[in-house]
Parts: sequence; structure tokens; C-alpha cells
Amino acid sequence: MNLDWYGAWQAVTHHPLFGVGVTLGAYQLSIAAYEKTRWVFLQPVLLSMVIVISVLLLCGLGFEEYKTSAEALTLFLGPATVALAVPLFLNLRRIRQLFWPIVLTLLVAGTVATLLGVAFAWWFGAEDFMLLSMAPKSVTSPIAMLVASQIGGIAALAAVFVMITGVVGAILGPSLLRLCGIRHHAAMGMALGMTAHAVGTARAMQESEECGAFAALSMSLMGMVTAVLLPLAFVLLNRGI
Repeated sequence: MNLDWYGAWQAVTHHPLFGVGVTLGAYQLSIAAYEKTRWVFLQPVLLSMVIVISVLLLCGLGFEEYKTSAEALTLFLGPATVALAVPLFLNLRRIRQLFWPIVLTLLVAGTVATLLGVAFAWWFGAEDFMLLSMAPKSVTSPIAMLVASQIGGIAALAAVFVMITGVVGAILGPSLLRLCGIRHHAAMGMALGMTAHAVGTARAMQESEECGAFAALSMSLMGMVTAVLLPLAFVLLNRGI
């Protein structure tokens, strides 16, 4: 009887779709917990990560096996990214009205967000590879990992910094913005998308459609500008030195 139970347990945990079920279940549970309590530390991305990691440890599963079983979810990343065009289209007129403020915010805030992270890390005595890995922390993981590799950082470490930045930004961002008296949904969306990338955009969608649209716009522009200008800046800096 015990052998039958153990065999059934092994069959479930090693099923090719076990990772998909655990991931979706953890996220739905996290969404329900956050919607009911509104506690910032139950932010869905953070809580779902904790749940998934706990389940993997409990089941004795390694990351590689989980990655393989959850690989089907990556097929939806493309459509999910393209779907961000919907709120952009619905708010296209508003975006045109604020075109120059958007450009100015992107240039100033994007530069400050990049330099401040590196400056604080340098101040606390971080090594060069840490600084280079932290520089693209405010963009999505694929872009950050690529840029970090190009400028001499570590791609895996850059992904960790991106994850931390996104989760912390989504948890503290809206409260800090309101504390500073910023309640304009377009401004809030720009700030969340530019600093907390995809996680911040998901959080902005909960505020309003306009906030989500500007978050998606700023996240996309920040990623594009970082991918082009950050490696170029390091090339010019190295040549100057």
C-alpha cells in the first residue's frame, strides 16, 4: 500500500506538466491572498515564488526538472508581451498628448535609475562584475542578461537583480509615489514600468488602464534604450580610459 502511494506521488511530481500546474496554482493562490488582504508583502510575484520554491524543496525536485516541466508556459510569453499593445492602442491619443514629457522622463529618469543603482553598489564596496551586472537592473530579464554579458557582467546575476528590483518596486512603488503626492496615473505608470519593468507593469494594470498603458510604454522604451545605449556608453568609456 505504501509502495502504491509512493509510486503515485512520484508519478505526479515527475509528470511533464507538474511544473505548469504548480506555477499556475501558486500564482492564482497568491492573487487571491493579495486581493483579500492587500498586504504589500503578499505581492503575487513574490508570494508565488516562495510557494513554488517550497513545493520544489518538499518534492525534492531540482531546477532543471522544474524548468523542463514548466517550459510550456514560456510559449505564452510572446502573446502576453504582444497583448501589452492593447492598452497602448486604447490610450494612444493620451500618449501623443504627452509625447515630449515621456521622452524627457525616459532620458532623465532612465539615466538616474541606472546610475543610482551602480553608485550605491560602488559606495558599499561591490566588485566590478557586480556593478556591471547591476547596471541593466531596470529592464526585463532577457534584455538585462544580454546587456550584462556584453558589458562584462554576469547574466545570471543580472537576472537576480532584475527580479529583486521588480518585486521591490511593485511592493513599495505605489505607496512611495502616493507619499510623494504623485497620483497622476500616467506618471505612476511611467515610474513603475521604467523602474520595476514587467512586475511593475503588472502592478500598474491593477491601478487603472491608463496607468498600465504608460507602464507598458515606459518598460518597452526603457528596454530598447538600455539595450542600445548602455553597451555603447561602456565602449566609449573604456576607449576614453
